[in-house]
Amino acid sequence: MRILVTGGAGFIGSNLVEALLRHPEVKQVRVLDNLATGSTNNIHEFYSKPHFEFLQGDIRNYSTCLEACDGMDLISHQAALGSVPRSINDPLTTNEVNITGTLNVFMAAKEKKIKRIVYAASSSTYGDHAALPKQEDKIGKPLSPYAVTKYVNELYADVFASLYDMEFIGLRYFNIFGPKQNPQGPYAAVIPLFIEALLNDQSPVINGDGTISRDFTYVSNAVQANILSLFANNKKAINQVYNIACGHQTSLLDLFQKLKKISSSDIEPTHMSDRPGDVKHSLADISKAKNLLGYDPQISVEEGLKKTFEWYQKQVKIKV
Repeated sequence: MRILVTGGAGFIGSNLVEALLRHPEVKQVRVLDNLATGSTNNIHEFYSKPHFEFLQGDIRNYSTCLEACDGMDLISHQAALGSVPRSINDPLTTNEVNITGTLNVFMAAKEKKIKRIVYAASSSTYGDHAALPKQEDKIGKPLSPYAVTKYVNELYADVFASLYDMEFIGLRYFNIFGPKQNPQGPYAAVIPLFIEALLNDQSPVINGDGTISRDFTYVSNAVQANILSLFANNKKAINQVYNIACGHQTSLLDLFQKLKKISSSDIEPTHMSDRPGDVKHSLADISKAKNLLGYDPQISVEEGLKKTFEWYQKQVKIKV
């Protein structure tokens, strides 16, 4: 199989590319990325592999999407502009990338007769639906422009599947973390920010009182879900959306305490005001993914945090 990974120089995308390059059924991996949030540092180790190809380009450009799809058998669509706060500050760009860009990828796939697309959806789609754990068929109203865009992706996938005889699998990620996640910039995720602060003997910032909880999920679990989806043979598994998580709830305070223990630090966090648009609590029901995809998360939050901390610690030593 020849597989296109959009956003393949990003955090989740580059981890997925690494796994695909080792997969016995994969003949070629092509990455399309504009490097807006991704980095060549995440993929430079793959350049020497003969079945790897990097195409720098933007999914907002339809001709670029057509070029990227040419000769491909499958698509893993990871390219997106993440972050709820970013979408609140700049909804226009978030819409252009996440909706127009995704529509371009879907249309290019249709034109190039690529039948299956696995795409990154988001737990933000659950919006103000308060019930826990989150089940795929029960969602609320979106609380941010980012959430709107990710839900629209699901709607387009459903329409394309019914109109054009294509296959789509959406993976609603729940706070994925791990190596290669960027701690820099105003929209960095909480775990790399916590780790960077601890490595620099600084007090990390917690928005709110720290009781906000998430179903934190190590990146290898998300990679597993993508590979299962790309090669799924179960017809009932196709044209579905799935929660991709661990099925366990961790508060921000508990998360910090775990990292504090791993780092052997005595630093305390600094509390700031709540962020607008944030869902207060998130916990996934992953039974659908287990039953239809065979999804079985192997790395717990604790083990994932340890692996992630050690990776960032190694990067600091390399820089020194």
